Amino acid sequence: MTRFGLLLTSDGFASQSLASVLQFARTAVQQGYTIEHIFLYQDAVYCVSADNDLPADEPDLSTELAVFCQQHGIPLLFCITAAEKRGVVNSLKQPKQGYIAAGLAEFAMRQTNIDKLIQF
Repeated sequence: MTRFGLLLTSDGFASQSLASVLQFARTAVQQGYTIEHIFLYQDAVYCVSADNDLPADEPDLSTELAVFCQQHGIPLLFCITAAEKRGVVNSLKQPKQGYIAAGLAEFAMRQTNIDKLIQF
């Protein structure tokens, strides 16, 4: 079976990308495929912020993604440099639970374990 890596680069709150990643991952796992990792880069790191305050009628897709990844043992990584550059995390601001800080080098090394990388 195919082993996927998922790369999210656009702001999940400003586009459909976060919902698309979550739906793709759920469907892939349900059909027996493996998701080796999900990596958030560029503006996608805004999803990592524990300070996000969504309206009551909006689903918290970033938390849903974290819970899904924890349930299925999928590493949910974010680029620490991109997050620091955007003020999402720092010495006083921690990431949302379930998200793991990583660098581009780790992301690059993980590409050897996958068959296909899909970018959202």
